[in-house]
Amino acid sequence: MTALLGLVSRKAWIWAWLAAGATFIAAMMAGSGGGAEAGSLLYAAFTFAAFTVIVGIGQMFVVTLGPGNVDLSIPATMTLAGTVALKFMASDGSLVVPGLLIAIGVGLGCGLFNFGLILLMRIPPIIATLASSFLFQSVAIWSNRGLRIKPPEGLADFATGGTLGIPNVALVALGVSVLAWVVLERAIMGRWILASGQNKRAARLGGVPVTAVHFGVYVGCAVLAGFTGFLLASFSGGANLNMGTEYMLMSIAVVVIGGSSIAGGNSNVPGIWAAALFMFLLVSMLNSYGLGAGVRLILTGLIIVSVVVLASKKGGRV
Repeated sequence: MTALLGLVSRKAWIWAWLAAGATFIAAMMAGSGGGAEAGSLLYAAFTFAAFTVIVGIGQMFVVTLGPGNVDLSIPATMTLAGTVALKFMASDGSLVVPGLLIAIGVGLGCGLFNFGLILLMRIPPIIATLASSFLFQSVAIWSNRGLRIKPPEGLADFATGGTLGIPNVALVALGVSVLAWVVLERAIMGRWILASGQNKRAARLGGVPVTAVHFGVYVGCAVLAGFTGFLLASFSGGANLNMGTEYMLMSIAVVVIGGSSIAGGNSNVPGIWAAALFMFLLVSMLNSYGLGAGVRLILTGLIIVSVVVLASKKGGRV
């Protein structure tokens, strides 16, 4: 028992998994609780959590860079990438690969623009990404022109389908998660990111290319947002101008709830999955009890505030 408690204290993201499990049980108690319902709920949870996981991983890397680093342009980047990609494909199945590359290219462009504001104009990241989000959203509105173009049938089938009982989008998110874990735990880039977040000045004196690290993180976050926009638009049957709205708060929530340090210099991938599942299951539970979106947003805010307060009492680590 002592060993177990020690593990939990060292691996704070385990709390997120425990919370997700408890919320799942509560959601099942609100329904009939049958085996079929449990399976359906888990399938839906992993499906919708997958989108949050991908953007959450990008946000996690940004937050790891230290206080003041956050990307608020994720929703607009998702919308712009999904809109432009689907408009280009025009429901033509032969253009899926070029459409994906365009979505990634849009994300790349958004990331470069964000970093340009931060590096060249010396604008604080939170203000720079918020300002750029309005520009990206305006371009999306201009390119969309009120149209809702459907994705190619094969792409839609893939996005909404599953393999061996696992949603395809969850498998994609798992692949992104493994890559992120490798970067954090096995690559020199991961050590540079953590060092930059722990102490930027010391990292620079130690030979870490801090500017290049920030560049890679912000661009990578935007690319993941563009990729998620492509997947989400394919899953939902078309891009719309509000499809990324909820991911501004959600991408930050899963980082905080998942156990990454709000002070920077510490992050983890398993916590992102746990927090994403927890947030979806929480919404499902509230819906089962007949509570609306307002209550969900209030609870989400309270959870984030509580975790932030707890983190501050522990010296910035949760």
